[in-house]
Amino acid sequence: MTMITINGLNVWYGDGRDHVDAVKNASFEVAAGESFGLVGESGSGKSTILRAITGLAPNWSGTISIEGKQLSHGKRDREFYRRVQMVFQDPYASLHPRHTVDQVLSETLDLNGITGIDQRVSRLLDGVGLDGKFRFRYPHQLSGGQRQRVAIARALAGEANIILLDEPTSALDVSVQAEILNLLTDLREEHNLTYLMVSHDLPVIGHMCDRLAVMKDGEIVETLTVDSLRAMRAQHEYSRSLLKASIV
Repeated sequence: MTMITINGLNVWYGDGRDHVDAVKNASFEVAAGESFGLVGESGSGKSTILRAITGLAPNWSGTISIEGKQLSHGKRDREFYRRVQMVFQDPYASLHPRHTVDQVLSETLDLNGITGIDQRVSRLLDGVGLDGKFRFRYPHQLSGGQRQRVAIARALAGEANIILLDEPTSALDVSVQAEILNLLTDLREEHNLTYLMVSHDLPVIGHMCDRLAVMKDGEIVETLTVDSLRAMRAQHEYSRSLLKASIV
């Protein structure tokens, strides 16, 4: 089953002289249970695709479908957010600074109409490797890795099966990055999640994903399997240059 379909997607910002084409005619599909990566330099349009999917980039044309249901323009409804959640690059900015971990998770569960909140919060924290002592702490009392674990728990609270990952480890110390990537890998297998992951880091994509699309200047220049990536079998010149840079 295809979980995400992007067909002929164009995303732009501004009008007239200020018009900027951020994504140009992008197309790809992500199957159920697959982890698909978008890789490229900063400004290549990777995160803009995620913003279009979630309704945060309103100016777009083409087709975006989730589990076969075509999305319209405008705000996403509650049903969308029950199926699709996003984990952002900066875990501190994505958590309310005056809400405890308990409040963050309880509110998400309540918004999704889920009962047994007390027990569910405990299970969510346990599922991301945090014990009960973190439950009533505020974001500033947590490390970067712990905050990202809370953000991942929040994404899972509504039982979403599609998770959008926007550079989820780039703001973390190198020693913590591997822990979070391994956690995401384990959660994907445990919950049969589908990932669409953005990164500028090819080794991260190689570790996390089954297939990837390489983006440059808003366009997808090549789609590769991770096996082809590891075997250095990229066809496009830009893809080959990224590969060479990643092993220097």
